[in-house]
Amino acid sequence: MNPIYALLDAKLHIAGSEILWREVIGNGFGLGSAIGGMRRRVWAWPVGIAGNALLFTVFVGGVFNTPQHLNMAGQAGRQLMFVAVSVYGWWSWYRHARIETGLEHRGVEPRWASRKERWGLVAAMLIGTAAFAQLFAAIGSYGPWAEAWIFTGSVLATYGMARGLAEFWLIWIAVDLVGVPLLLKAGYYPSATLYIVYAGFVAWGFVVWARNLRSQQSSAATDREVVAIDK
Repeated sequence: MNPIYALLDAKLHIAGSEILWREVIGNGFGLGSAIGGMRRRVWAWPVGIAGNALLFTVFVGGVFNTPQHLNMAGQAGRQLMFVAVSVYGWWSWYRHARIETGLEHRGVEPRWASRKERWGLVAAMLIGTAAFAQLFAAIGSYGPWAEAWIFTGSVLATYGMARGLAEFWLIWIAVDLVGVPLLLKAGYYPSATLYIVYAGFVAWGFVVWARNLRSQQSSAATDREVVAIDK
């Protein structure tokens, strides 16, 4: 059998339900990408892209013959968006890692968003959700408002990660809060389970980045004191 068709058709049977292996594997790649993102590793981006490609086939169930037979335009569309934004993030982090002088070659230096950036994120979240909800409803998507919230938040969170904004972890939490009940209702149990895992993981990721920022601020304050004493 063609290995591509074999992967597309492979299923798990749990408690009378069929679960696609590509949904499990795709979400596994997604978790690996999140771990790499927390550690600011460049490899987080290509790993995430591989997961996005698999999950795209999961959420256009009417085309790729999934057990749910649902076309979730928001979920499928965000996989394509992830690929597009991830290419930018991959390039940006790789460029930073090449010039970074530390031994670990981190892909980005975290920072807090400015007040203007925060208000911009809030406005983009509200406007984007309203706009995409109309689009998803028009094309017959499952749960258009929830999908619009998830899609818009995913765009902003991925962009924030590429830019090194620590607040992107909080946007992911907002996405997870809506994503879990939506995916459970639609029968995408591995994805819903991973969203639950993500919720705890992104909270920890935010703590890690916040600690890093506090450490940077403390080091900067110490350096300023040393310079003042030397003068």
